[in-house]
Amino acid sequence: MLKEERHAFILKALETRHKVLTIELSQSLGVSEDTIRRDLKELADAGRVKKVHGGAVSHSLNPFHYKDREIYAHEEKILIAEKAKSLIRPHQVVIMDGGTTNTELARRLPPDLKATIFTNSLPVAVELTDHPSIEIIFMGGRLLKDAQVTVGEEVVATLSGIRADVCILGTRSLDAQMGITEIDWEETKVKRAILHAANESIALVIPEKIGTVQPYIIGEPGELSVLVSTLARRDPRLRPFHEMGIEIL
Repeated sequence: MLKEERHAFILKALETRHKVLTIELSQSLGVSEDTIRRDLKELADAGRVKKVHGGAVSHSLNPFHYKDREIYAHEEKILIAEKAKSLIRPHQVVIMDGGTTNTELARRLPPDLKATIFTNSLPVAVELTDHPSIEIIFMGGRLLKDAQVTVGEEVVATLSGIRADVCILGTRSLDAQMGITEIDWEETKVKRAILHAANESIALVIPEKIGTVQPYIIGEPGELSVLVSTLARRDPRLRPFHEMGIEIL
């Protein structure tokens, strides 16, 4: 098989699976693993794929400005927020990070819910400002303008002194093998600290983010307690997470 044909095969596989493994490509194409590694390097150098240990992954959603992401898949985010709002129980200490789905959740929390919410998200904090029963603790730091979240050592230090009941993670990418991943290194450090500061963790994920991977690892998929999406519980994309013992909503 010609190199161009192998490249086309790899790209086609990534369109449907979002990730490919060197050993599987070697077997499927009948060439050595070294040949596949060279192919993946060429595709990565051309900006067509992202190389990872043992294979390659597709490029996921572009990191649009927050205002652009706010209108993207808006109806799905509303459905996810409606599912998730019952997961925050009275008198809990909660950490909510950034993301447009988290903002939708903040917008829909019942007015009689009494809770303390730590957040590094400006939109989440603003949405909760008029909530009559929720105490808001905004974690200050350096502001990422596109994402409208704070990052840096100040945020991480604040999180190190918290043991929350639950955290609500806005999720860029989630994969059953590669875990929870992020495109921005500063956000990754904060999200890691959030994950480690809570007894339970909830991921709000629109379907197209499932099976995608970004360069920086936040945590293993098994660290999640609950995964909330718009997919049916029996959807094959959710089966690996269900088998890990993660509650699916």
